[in-house]
Amino acid sequence: MASSLISRQLALCLQKNLWLSSAGCRYVSKAAAKTQVEYDYDGPLMKTTVPGPRSQELTKQLGEIQNVGAVNFFCNYEESRGNYLVDVDGNRMLDIYTQISSIPIGYNHPALLKLMTNPNNLSTFVNRPALGILPPENFPEKITESLLSIAPSGMNRVQTMACGSCSNENAFKSIFIWYKNKERGHNKPSEEEMSTCMINQGPGCPDLSILSFMGGFHGRTMGCLATTHSKVIHKLDIPSFDWPVAPFPRLKYPLEEFTRENAQEEARCLEEVEDLIVKWRQKRKLVAGIIIEPIQAEGGDNHASPDFFRSLRDIARKPYRIFNTWMGDPSKNLFLAEVLNVIRRENLLEEVTRSGKALLNGLYELQAQYPGLLSRARGQGTFCAIDLCDIATRDRLLLQARDKGVHLGGCGDVSIRFRPALVFKEYHVHIFLNIFNNILAQYK
Repeated sequence: MASSLISRQLALCLQKNLWLSSAGCRYVSKAAAKTQVEYDYDGPLMKTTVPGPRSQELTKQLGEIQNVGAVNFFCNYEESRGNYLVDVDGNRMLDIYTQISSIPIGYNHPALLKLMTNPNNLSTFVNRPALGILPPENFPEKITESLLSIAPSGMNRVQTMACGSCSNENAFKSIFIWYKNKERGHNKPSEEEMSTCMINQGPGCPDLSILSFMGGFHGRTMGCLATTHSKVIHKLDIPSFDWPVAPFPRLKYPLEEFTRENAQEEARCLEEVEDLIVKWRQKRKLVAGIIIEPIQAEGGDNHASPDFFRSLRDIARKPYRIFNTWMGDPSKNLFLAEVLNVIRRENLLEEVTRSGKALLNGLYELQAQYPGLLSRARGQGTFCAIDLCDIATRDRLLLQARDKGVHLGGCGDVSIRFRPALVFKEYHVHIFLNIFNNILAQYK
């Protein structure tokens, strides 16, 4: 965790080779010298407001055949490069949201384009097998060199799935199956269990539950939705399970200045977890498992300490049937293996450490400069966030930043979250900070 800079005022700008202008703190650092690569652009270039005329026209067309309430604008992915997303009106934006954090090494990375054009990979892209029953010959090898190559120590087995929601759905099934197998002493299910499960009744369909946390997001399919608690729009009018929901710690930032208060808050939440497990046991809806995000993203980029998760694991320790048609997609393993090669070859984890530190320090400085607007700057690496004074200001800032050439995303009630690609460099940080500072200066 980066050290706190909240108490240091604008003088810190001068200490870090930064200079001041009439607009406020300008971010130009010798350490952030540009190292341009051929697949990245020089900077943002805006031709229209966003969405522009062409985006508006396409939104109208799409609106005739499906719901477009969530569409921001239409993109030209062929022209997008590196850290820059280009829209259909020719606007080029520094993308610090990256398709909700799903473009790990930027747009149109040459290594991935080369992978796509390799004739040896054509079969993988053209023929999508049902991996659960008919996997290709090289599947064990590809799994080993991709997913297992970055697995945590001691974990040597992996089950692929087609998407995040179905991964969580099948994780829930695994938990329930394990729980019942343990409960029946690993004996075969009874005739009653086998007959009642076919009509959705107990004991074959047991009344078990998964404990989740307020603010969490784990998917929108039916089981996952019962553990998702980030936005009303996700859940309204949808039937759900009676499963327990615990409070997620609401920490004060910077963390190192509020050690005692944060420890008390985490202890409160852990006590509530144990109380909920007891209450659901009394309701005969036993808690079979707990699901939680390491950093609660959609719900507001909320953090918790390593000790909190260790304590939660300790609590959890007291309380061939996983299958879907696709079981994932072999082509994704090709992409993952090459993404990992790029991360190693280009030392991207070191880059993220540097750019993440620059980003978080910049956010600390901005919140010191605009205390009425910004607060609670936080992050790990470039996985950062900051709070605005209210939701209306947050949403207005997101639109203003977009029109100035920076694409950001919101989360929680009043937060802006930063999700740049791993190729996000220090000079990209300073491009963003300059633009963002100029927008904030209008609020003085």
